[in-house]
Amino acid sequence: MSEIRPTVVLTHGGFVDGSGWRGVYDRLRALGHDVRVVQNPTITLEGDVGAVKQVLDDIDGPAILVGHSYGGVVITEAGSDPRVTGLVYITAFAADKGESVLSLVANPAPGAPVPPILPPRDGFLLLDRDKFAASFAGDLPADQAAFMADSQVPWGLAAADGAVTEAAWQSKPSWYLVAADDKMIPPAAQRQMAQRAGATVREVEGSHAVYVSQPQAVVDLIHTAVEAA
Repeated sequence: MSEIRPTVVLTHGGFVDGSGWRGVYDRLRALGHDVRVVQNPTITLEGDVGAVKQVLDDIDGPAILVGHSYGGVVITEAGSDPRVTGLVYITAFAADKGESVLSLVANPAPGAPVPPILPPRDGFLLLDRDKFAASFAGDLPADQAAFMADSQVPWGLAAADGAVTEAAWQSKPSWYLVAADDKMIPPAAQRQMAQRAGATVREVEGSHAVYVSQPQAVVDLIHTAVEAA
């Protein structure tokens, strides 16, 4: 009797929603994968983990969690669920126990890019619209980057400051796609987190929006993870 192939669960990060996964979704489906996209509210980490678990509850069998950016913190916390067989980080925060996005970016290395996050307003964060393209989506067409900047989803401070209570990569296999041109999460920090997690690493020339600009590279890594898991 053949084993059930895990369902792929895609989890987005801050400032965006799940629609950015469309290119990845279509390619995974074409390869025969079952795929779900989490529309996590990005208000609190607890709420986003709950959104992932709701999706897991609707899946019959195991799952691979994929997280982009802040979505990496979400899958790190949600990934301890026994139904999860592996974790895929797409230029994401592979946080350890007690860490949050805000703690991980608190002391940037000299010369490292600093995301153009505006001062919080009513408990939410946004990126400077005029600097969005250069920092988040440098390898996307200008009109597409402009649309992403103008359709930003406010990111809750409670989500950005949400700390991991148990790091699933400590006990689950993981994979990591480093985006070498990322201006939101410094590539050196990505490599360090991937190494700490013991992840299988691939690297591409791409912006923070690599999941949109290079969906095939993302799909190749996810497919590898599913086959291994």
